Amino acid sequence: MNYIAIMAGGVGSRFWPASREARPKQFLDITGSGESLLQMTVNRFKKIVPVENIFIVTNKKYKDLVKEQLPELTDNQIIGEPSRNNTAPCVAFTALKLAGLDPNANMVVAPSDHLILKEDAFLTQIQKALDFASQNDALLTLGIEPSRPDTGYGYIHFAKEAADGVHPVKAFKEKPDLAKAQSYVQSGEYLWNAGIFIWNVKSILKAFQQNANEIYQILNADQSAFNSIGEQAYMDRVYPTTPSISIDYAIMEKADNVYTLPSDIGWSDLGTWGSLHAESPKDDDNNVVLAEKVVLAEAKNNMIRLPKGKLAVIKGLEDYIIIDEGDVLLIYPKSEEQEIKQVRKGIENEFGEEYL
Repeated sequence: MNYIAIMAGGVGSRFWPASREARPKQFLDITGSGESLLQMTVNRFKKIVPVENIFIVTNKKYKDLVKEQLPELTDNQIIGEPSRNNTAPCVAFTALKLAGLDPNANMVVAPSDHLILKEDAFLTQIQKALDFASQNDALLTLGIEPSRPDTGYGYIHFAKEAADGVHPVKAFKEKPDLAKAQSYVQSGEYLWNAGIFIWNVKSILKAFQQNANEIYQILNADQSAFNSIGEQAYMDRVYPTTPSISIDYAIMEKADNVYTLPSDIGWSDLGTWGSLHAESPKDDDNNVVLAEKVVLAEAKNNMIRLPKGKLAVIKGLEDYIIIDEGDVLLIYPKSEEQEIKQVRKGIENEFGEEYL
């Protein structure tokens, strides 16, 4: 059977001050749709698997938030990480858990906070990838056909030859400078790396044994713990002792059976306020306004988010991020938004955790 593992444990620090430690961006209605990003992701996947086959991997302290937003999930479908050890231990633990439920399980690993504008195309590609993974010893990643030479994404260099539209991966490339990104896009041999993975549990667990055996051995010390009432206690004990490393570094860059499926799905990782601005409906002056009451004059290309009932009068601002969360007001140049993560760190150093 097919299963979905949705990763929902991050803090989303570049979406501060809306995204907070107590309620990160995946739990927010960041797009104004009426649903959180997590709820949107689950509802998308419910179209291809039953809800009982969807698992949420989150930080342990967010388990109650997940239950609040997804009451249809059982406790066994919510995996609570006791520590943030990056994505490789998270994937390994989930694969071991699913293998205990179904030794032949195929699984999708997907982030909880990405935007997919072409949902039907996305689900078609996911189903195609699952079919391929079920028939082949393959580690598959969804590659996004680049629409521009973006320097904020990693890239996948893929081979021309293909089987069922699936291409072998030659190499993964780190975020490039603009000139290199332009050459990548012009060559037609590169895709954006979206961090969406598809494989059979046997394939990924074999890959861990071959390429990241320490993680496999630590987490698989007691197979009887998975899907039992003692699973959380077991995870609390062993999980923090695993190396903190991403699935890309631990597995994907080392394995020799990595493939990609080029996809045009209207994807954005929604990593920053600027990316939300780029993907959202705009007024005649290119402003994105997520607010009830705003008066704008000579204001262009801004990202504006206000609390319910708050009135703002804004004149003369261009290319700014304006986020009012009640206790924190952020007014920041959109061109310098990569600094927000560090600004948040500075706020912590000066004022403590009150505003995080």
